[in-house]
Amino acid sequence: MGVSAVARPEVAPPGPWSFPDAGTTALPGGPTLLTYDLPGQYVVSIRVGLPIPPAVEPPEIEGVATIMARTLDEGTAHHSAEQFARLLERKGVSFGAGIGDSGLTMGLEVVKGNLEPALDLLRQILTEPVFPEAEVARQMRTRLAEIDQERAVAANRGLLELVHAFYAGSDRASRPVGGTRETVSAITREAVAAFHAEQVVASGATLVVAGDLAGLDVPVLVGGALGGWDTGSARRPAVPPRPAALAEDRCRIVVVDRPGSVQTEILVAAPGPDRSVEGGWAPYPVLGFAIGGSPNARIDAVLREEKGYTYGIRSGFRPHRSGGLFLTTGSVRADATVESLRLLVDLLASGGRGLTEPEVRSGVDFIGKTAPGRFATADDVADEAITMALDGRTTQFTTDNLRDLATVERARAEAAFARFAREAGVDPDRPGAGWTIVLVGDAAEHVAGIEALGLGSVTVVRDR
Repeated sequence: MGVSAVARPEVAPPGPWSFPDAGTTALPGGPTLLTYDLPGQYVVSIRVGLPIPPAVEPPEIEGVATIMARTLDEGTAHHSAEQFARLLERKGVSFGAGIGDSGLTMGLEVVKGNLEPALDLLRQILTEPVFPEAEVARQMRTRLAEIDQERAVAANRGLLELVHAFYAGSDRASRPVGGTRETVSAITREAVAAFHAEQVVASGATLVVAGDLAGLDVPVLVGGALGGWDTGSARRPAVPPRPAALAEDRCRIVVVDRPGSVQTEILVAAPGPDRSVEGGWAPYPVLGFAIGGSPNARIDAVLREEKGYTYGIRSGFRPHRSGGLFLTTGSVRADATVESLRLLVDLLASGGRGLTEPEVRSGVDFIGKTAPGRFATADDVADEAITMALDGRTTQFTTDNLRDLATVERARAEAAFARFAREAGVDPDRPGAGWTIVLVGDAAEHVAGIEALGLGSVTVVRDR
């Protein structure tokens, strides 16, 4: 009996993918509503974004925005904290809120059939929080405990020291978003309520609703629930975005002393671009991927695979509304600290000596072809939409950037690295130039060797 030959099917490359289309509605009072109809996504994701950067906090009570965000659902004008928690549970609503560099974000997840009551709960959170004294005090204690923990964990301690060394001391970016022990301790219930009244207004807010919206008139539902939210004279003054001020002496090395550490945490940073960068944003994620954004990138190929110094170190460009940074973080064996730092700085600057076609193609393919998976669920779509909104953009940027990404080739990626290096002061022929370097480890064991590398001045910080 003969065997029939079956021709192997040809696998064609995937076609271009677009971010889901948004419906846009201007709501009374100033908010913008974005809707994403995603058939089959029966858990609806709701996001609220308000442009309240940490810089608007009164300096003496920095961290008040964090405490406010954490107590928004801890009791309203008509419900105690316990009653409101039961309401959320009864309607199957999860809620969370937090402050980041770009502002305040709130997130709710709810089954489609309970969207209307979920929006009413959101109205209460936005317009009727009472910030009970006991709940504010509890969240302050939690934040103070976090501050102690942040100083105890090497990776977090390194980030605290990095922003302190990288940004000018006068700039809010040089201090923790959640505030310091001194400023958090000074927060009062009255200060939290006043900050909410001043900042959580409808003007300039963005609401996102993503999920299976068939049969729902979302603009009517949202307008009915939030129509009374600050439709009066309250308007948040427009604050033009500006890059954070950098420290004049940022190009240096700081060692946070941890006697006896068996690992050393290493952080390396330089100023980076935002999404409005000349020449387009698309090459920069590719650069980050090629240098240190994956297990196959240059850094891990040497420090992990060849040398065995680390489990993994990651690099990437982190854009802000204005400006950004190129950040590298990871830990290495303590006995390999000095050699790891020498190799790491050289690898970070190696983009200035050229990239390979396979490196660029690998980054383009990974970032572009995984996009449908990264944005496969309603919560992913809503998160991207609110991120773009707080960056002053729409998700059309996401689609356009993916289209542009497909055109990135080696010459363009190399030009983008050259632009970054020029503006950051990074020079492959001058090791250490342009970088702010923080290490958390045993200073007595490593400082002499670090100084001998000639990467810059070395300062030792000893925690009390």
